[in-house]
Amino acid sequence: MSVKLDYMDVQRLELLRELAERRSITEVARATHRTPSAVSQQLKVLEREAGLPLTERSGRGLILTDAGRALARSATDVAVALARANAVWDEFRNHATGEVSLVTFPTAGEMLLPGALRQIASVPGLVVNCTDKDPELSDFPALTADFDIVLAYSLRGPLPWGGRGLTVVPLMTEPLDVGLPADHRLASRAWIGPSDVIGETWIGAPDGYPFERILHQIEQEGGGQTTVAQRFADMRLIEAFVMAGLGIALVPRYTWGGAQPGKLILKPLRGVDSERQIVALMRPDRAERLAVRTVVDVLRGEAARVQAQHASAAP
Repeated sequence: MSVKLDYMDVQRLELLRELAERRSITEVARATHRTPSAVSQQLKVLEREAGLPLTERSGRGLILTDAGRALARSATDVAVALARANAVWDEFRNHATGEVSLVTFPTAGEMLLPGALRQIASVPGLVVNCTDKDPELSDFPALTADFDIVLAYSLRGPLPWGGRGLTVVPLMTEPLDVGLPADHRLASRAWIGPSDVIGETWIGAPDGYPFERILHQIEQEGGGQTTVAQRFADMRLIEAFVMAGLGIALVPRYTWGGAQPGKLILKPLRGVDSERQIVALMRPDRAERLAVRTVVDVLRGEAARVQAQHASAAP
């Protein structure tokens, strides 16, 4: 395929890239503040410039042809190159300014953002706009289309953002302990194994959330079934049920609430892989921005501080 890139408008290339990621003209229009007809017209112009069909009908929508997918990948390369050039200029000016949008799952936001934003407040002209969501694991990568930085987590194993061309910056590893009521029969144990909790009533996360995989591992290693009485996405609600003696739960070690010390006890879980990796996900062009890199560097420092604080407090 011979494509005259010098004739192609960068904004039209970006629309093709958006279509590759969002898979809907309507969603591209929403994200780029255009009408669907305007997006379609610009893609037709790009198609004429390329000299090959870039899209084709599939049901009521459009999908990319092989040529369209190849050009969309090139559009990402162009976006990264432009962002890198701008970042070099910002570095010469020492100018990490602008707005950075960030979305986090709740417990990471509670743990990392207050300290990080206190530090960022000292950087003139740098503004971080934060919000929170608690999606299923497979939904995290899609959020990078709308946010500069996505704080995500996963257990070990295949990652849902693998092979998507995203920039992934590891922030920290957080153990997942077993949360027990203070008067539980296992409360005096130094650690807990899978066979110890077979037959216990669990307060679990919704189906599809990563913590469910750990319960399956407990069943395999412990040789029995786990019984999940209630399911909640909100960790504070899970903790409240545990403190009320209604079950036990998997609780992140660094981010549990601790509002009522002594009523909930955490015990390390041995014999299964029970920790989560917390990362920052970004589109590669956005990851080049000096403002975005500055925020990520602060997040890494805050994550290291939190880990060191907990390590020093460990008995």
